[in-house]
Amino acid sequence: MSDEMMNTKEVAAYLDVHEKQVYALIRAGRIPATRATGKWIFPRKLIDEWIESKAREGLAQAQQKSRKIEGALLAAGSNDPVLDVLQTYVRKAYPDLYLFSANMGSMNGLAALDNGYTDIAWSHLFDPESGKYNIPYLSTCLPRIKPVVVNLFYRDIGFITAPDNPHRIKWFDDLAKEDLKFINRQQGSGTRVLLDYHLGQLGLSPDRITGYDREVYTHFEVGLSILSGEADVGIATAAVSKLLGLSFVPITRESFDMVLDQSTFFQKGVQAIMDVLNSREFRKGVEKLGSYDFSDSGKILYSTA
Repeated sequence: MSDEMMNTKEVAAYLDVHEKQVYALIRAGRIPATRATGKWIFPRKLIDEWIESKAREGLAQAQQKSRKIEGALLAAGSNDPVLDVLQTYVRKAYPDLYLFSANMGSMNGLAALDNGYTDIAWSHLFDPESGKYNIPYLSTCLPRIKPVVVNLFYRDIGFITAPDNPHRIKWFDDLAKEDLKFINRQQGSGTRVLLDYHLGQLGLSPDRITGYDREVYTHFEVGLSILSGEADVGIATAAVSKLLGLSFVPITRESFDMVLDQSTFFQKGVQAIMDVLNSREFRKGVEKLGSYDFSDSGKILYSTA
């Protein structure tokens, strides 16, 4: 066959694919070809043009994808009303920065960070042995990265109930009261870790708690379950109880931290978050939520050498 024309076998060798793949391209109408004397033939010039056009398409798609993710910062893990306010103020101060956050619990947020699915993990995992938050989990949850832990704020967490605490909830053993409906957080969340630790300390089986297996993913969902009467008690932040007009029984003050890889820490988006966290406008915006302590906000609590 002339240099200008190729048969199926020759075009397969030219493209470095199996001959069957050439026939698949023909059937899909994705390769320039014509049929003569019962055989498929391929003009070399058209094949070269087709290869060039596909290369151009691939480059254009890559550039388009790059533009889509430029300026975007992905976060995942725990949730808090302050994070919603933070996203708003970051967007106002840095219009070119997009901060996306997914509520999946502290443990799952760290797993997503270690697997490269997110840039930042929001976390408040309590370690009973050390009494510390987040740092004791780094070696087991983040083996693939060099983590940095930055404090965002401290927050009060506790039992939230209907106004005036009609069931007189004081501590975790009260969750086993008869006719009491509990609403739980999902497995892997920092709140769930805290709950299970205290139940273990009391020797209280989860089977004795009505509603232990009913899970929601945010503090607001806990509050709304109580507000609607679907549940009598749950564990959430003091801020949620205040916003929804519910009673609050304190359990502890937590360290709510931002965990990320060293290579991400110096990115523009992360530094923008740090700037907003310490800005007067943001602090004034979250004052009405109450029960937050920003004294260590932006402080690096842990960094690998």
